[in-house]
Amino acid sequence: MSDPRPAAPRSKRGRLTRSADFDRVFRRGRSYGNRYLVLHVFPQDAPEQPRDPRVGLSVSRRVGNAVERNLVKRLLRESFTEHVARFAGTVDVVIVARPDARELAERDGLAGVAGALREVVEKAARALASPDEASGPT
Repeated sequence: MSDPRPAAPRSKRGRLTRSADFDRVFRRGRSYGNRYLVLHVFPQDAPEQPRDPRVGLSVSRRVGNAVERNLVKRLLRESFTEHVARFAGTVDVVIVARPDARELAERDGLAGVAGALREVVEKAARALASPDEASGPT
């Protein structure tokens, strides 16, 4: 049986916080999506030493009120910690929650959000593993 305790919180270093970093990932990165989430991925600029992927979250007011948005963000952060190892190298990741993500979070909780995130992370990991594959943004 799995441990019911939540995962250790990621440090601020593991997060994208600057607007310029978000813009760089949105403009120059690749995107992969499903009904609930869009994942934008871009290699970090000249990393001095290999480090874990940094994650940024974008959850707009279309998703719901502040309480609902914060629920979605908490679940996404916790789910992302399970998928960090899927990204080879040092990348920046921005996860955009679509409006249906709130319904998923309320209906299925962490398991539902984790499943939706797993789906887009696997798409991204496959595409990043074979960069010559001709697949455009989705």
